[in-house]
Amino acid sequence: MPTLARMLETPTARAAAAVSAALLAGGLVALGAPGAQAAPGDADCTTPADHKISQVQGSGDSTPLAGATVRVEGVVTGDFQRGDQLGGFYLQDPVPDGDPATSEGLFAYAGTSVADVKVGDRVFVTGRAVEYNGLTELSSVASVDVCGTGTVAPTAYDLARGDGTRLEHLENMLVTFPGRLTATEHYQLGRYGEVAVSAGGRLYQPTDRPGVTQAGNDRRRLLVDDGSNVQNPATVPFTSPQALRLGDTVSGLTGVLTYGFGTYRLQPTRPVAFRRDNPRPAAPGPVGAANVKVASFNTLNWFTTLGQRGAGTAQEQERQLAKLVAALKGLDADVVGLMEVENNGDTAVKALVDRLNAAVGAGTYSWVRHPDPGTDAIHVALIYRPAKVRPVGKPVSVQDEVFERPPLAQTFRRVRGGEPFTVIVNHFKSKSCGEATGPDADQGDGQGCWNARRVRQAKAVAALARTVPHPLVIGDLNSYGAEDPVKTLRAAGLASQTERFVPAARRYSYVYDGQAGELDHVLAGRSLARRVTGATIWHINSDEATILDYNTEYNPPSLYRPDAFRSSDHDPVLIGLRMH
Repeated sequence: MPTLARMLETPTARAAAAVSAALLAGGLVALGAPGAQAAPGDADCTTPADHKISQVQGSGDSTPLAGATVRVEGVVTGDFQRGDQLGGFYLQDPVPDGDPATSEGLFAYAGTSVADVKVGDRVFVTGRAVEYNGLTELSSVASVDVCGTGTVAPTAYDLARGDGTRLEHLENMLVTFPGRLTATEHYQLGRYGEVAVSAGGRLYQPTDRPGVTQAGNDRRRLLVDDGSNVQNPATVPFTSPQALRLGDTVSGLTGVLTYGFGTYRLQPTRPVAFRRDNPRPAAPGPVGAANVKVASFNTLNWFTTLGQRGAGTAQEQERQLAKLVAALKGLDADVVGLMEVENNGDTAVKALVDRLNAAVGAGTYSWVRHPDPGTDAIHVALIYRPAKVRPVGKPVSVQDEVFERPPLAQTFRRVRGGEPFTVIVNHFKSKSCGEATGPDADQGDGQGCWNARRVRQAKAVAALARTVPHPLVIGDLNSYGAEDPVKTLRAAGLASQTERFVPAARRYSYVYDGQAGELDHVLAGRSLARRVTGATIWHINSDEATILDYNTEYNPPSLYRPDAFRSSDHDPVLIGLRMH
């Protein structure tokens, strides 16, 4: 993406983009029909091309004519000349050379000062062939001569064939994807307007479940770009009348396939309309005939201290609090394990409980005081309904330096009597590397850094679970379902209840780099598993765009709602128990 690279400070600041509001409004003109449109009087339509576009492209990854001035002929397939776009246009030879290894398309880095072209124009372009950030283009364009009109039919390409890592032969060409593609990432939707789509359904983390590989995911993935260099646009694509959710689909995606910043991307030349195949769930799914419900919820840094990890202003804090309360109210659980609560004594957890009680009734919820919250800026917490369950004995933790955020274990019993059960809330070490060395360094197995430490944490939790009645291990384990820490807990007799009750296609609680997986787990000991009536993951966060969260910087004000959606970046998990 040449213009973006020129305008942004670093390549990492601009990974890709998605379909802009201009495209949604039909801003690009459809391909024109063949005709004998007269060329402008000052156009040079007699000097022939001295190279075919395919010769400029060559059969390799870069142009064999780098630095040479060439004159090529083609039909304009994509017009992105405006200053807030790419500053150029795409042209394609309507007569292929017959070599499947060479592309027939080219990007001309030429703003409207050289010539204002439109889709369907037959043009002769003179310029210098260059390879810019992996994209073959004509830069320092000397002339653009419009000499009639023409048509180019898009090349049909099936992304599901699995050979998408080698798309050089289609670079800068008009391409259509006839199959259904699924939105699998929109992390940069608000900032750059980008969306990643995938063939064969959404992408899952390779270490979350068997049968998934990173190479396979990469082959099925495509970035959709908006042809714009505007950051944080006032009007964000795919947010009206409702915001795009991951899992929504699009068919017949058509545009120019280009390349930049290490990935292929599509510049759509037709309006893109996603179908709402993944509607918002108004409430959690059923968990059976339970008489106790337990939830796990990462709050995404609920801090009462402003300017730390959470809200930066009083307004953001209020917005965050409103969303968290909406989520907790919707969960309607009797016991909730919380992660990423500010470690400032009872201040943060009390503020959350107070606001929750203001919404559902005074005294409805209380909290368990953590006996050893650790020294990290955040800690785990437990809130509960005194009218439904009562603590049995004192809360306990694990005195082990392996924990930055020690677990919190509390035994409960229904107020109406019955067997006790113990909730153990956890937040294992994150995957970010920091000062990781030795066995804690990234081993290249997909589990990230600190995996050895998380395994040690899992062993300590398993040991704790053996000492309490009917253990239920919940929380953000920072480990996907097929990773070592979860395997360690399973080996200790703790079974995943989401694997038991949640279909594989819906079994995820977090999306990273466009790949969904389950970081938030609910594992029951053998004795308690017989009393589990159901489990569900409430997909209110991971499928939602980040621009819907509580932050005010860059997020369009009109998109905020004081509801549960994007109250965090993790989905809460809910489990039902039948305790007698």
